[in-house]
Amino acid sequence: MANIVMYTTGYCPYCVNAERLLTSKGVTDINKIRIDEAPELRNEMMGKTGRRTVPQIYINEQHIGGFDDLRALDLAGELEPLLAKEA
Repeated sequence: MANIVMYTTGYCPYCVNAERLLTSKGVTDINKIRIDEAPELRNEMMGKTGRRTVPQIYINEQHIGGFDDLRALDLAGELEPLLAKEA
């Protein structure tokens, strides 16, 4: 199974939706990085992604983007092959 990293906050409906979608695809482990608990982590996320909003999702170190990007991959049939790859 792929290695999933998600920058998130304590309550973010898009983060919840992203986690729900990934779980529905069989993902059992998501490394959540809570940027609301440590401001330096938000800066790290912004430096890596160029974006300010959460979630910011990585699959096997490939930046996917936010929930809308994740959902678009799923609708295009491209999410499951990414998840099937080993880290």
